[in-house]
Amino acid sequence: MEDKRNIQIIEWEHLDKKKFYVFGVAMTMMIRVSVYPFTLIRTRLQVQKGKSLYHGTFDAFIKILRADGVTGLYRGFLVNTFTLISGQCYVTTYELTRKFVADYSQSNTVKSLVAGGSASLVAQSITVPIDVVSQHLMMQRKGEKMGRFQVRGNAEGQGVVAFGQTKDIIRQILRADGVRGFYRGYVASLLTYIPNSAVWWPFYHFYAEQLSYLCPKECPHIVFQAISGPLAAATASILTNPMDVIRTRVQVEGKNSIILTFRQLMAEEGPWGLMKGLSARIISATPSTIVIVVGYESLKKLSLRPELVDSRHW
Repeated sequence: MEDKRNIQIIEWEHLDKKKFYVFGVAMTMMIRVSVYPFTLIRTRLQVQKGKSLYHGTFDAFIKILRADGVTGLYRGFLVNTFTLISGQCYVTTYELTRKFVADYSQSNTVKSLVAGGSASLVAQSITVPIDVVSQHLMMQRKGEKMGRFQVRGNAEGQGVVAFGQTKDIIRQILRADGVRGFYRGYVASLLTYIPNSAVWWPFYHFYAEQLSYLCPKECPHIVFQAISGPLAAATASILTNPMDVIRTRVQVEGKNSIILTFRQLMAEEGPWGLMKGLSARIISATPSTIVIVVGYESLKKLSLRPELVDSRHW
């Protein structure tokens, strides 16, 4: 009899692709709505000099809420929704790469490492221009700016809204940097997210496997998968946060050199400056990763080809 503690991984060839993409887009959108405020807070914490504006994640949350209301926590969100495209490209690349690597290695760690890094490379090539625009929108505060650009107001003194702000930021980026401005920080993004993704998947499967031996046999797999996701996210966040701080500064402040940005950060704030925004990152990653893991594993189960449903044990 099969040991229920053995976690069966649903691979690409086991999926009904139509169901997978339809359910996937809906799931991704729900996740983005729930975690976006913490993404905005993390970005502002990483860009500010020292503690000139905010003293931490909770302080930033309260101040933004008081100054701009709930909408202030969603600045740049409409633009950011275009990353739904990169999200689908990410999961497709991940699953296809796992299938390809399986021809050369049966090690789940190897498959996860290579597939995670490859998926992030493809996704970041699509995401970076969207991130550059949305991050500048995140930096907009009433009456002042935190980044290089500021959205102009209309005749009544009110800021233009929605996609009007987006077009204004895009024009300013084009005037200042040309098309290359939309890929500012691209290398820094690759150096941040490829390792993050490559590390997350192996740790996710590692933690899930270890928890499966600690939990009773009757415990549903989804329980320890939901626990292992945040553990893997916290591990990856700690390892890659220094590069994430540098990436954010390069993109928002218009810097051209990763090395010079690193040196300036070290000179101004010391080693602890490399950990800025880490708590916000972990706070946003914990609930979002639980939702992602439960959602993604459930998505794959719902998308399982009908003839394979009875052969699986959860």
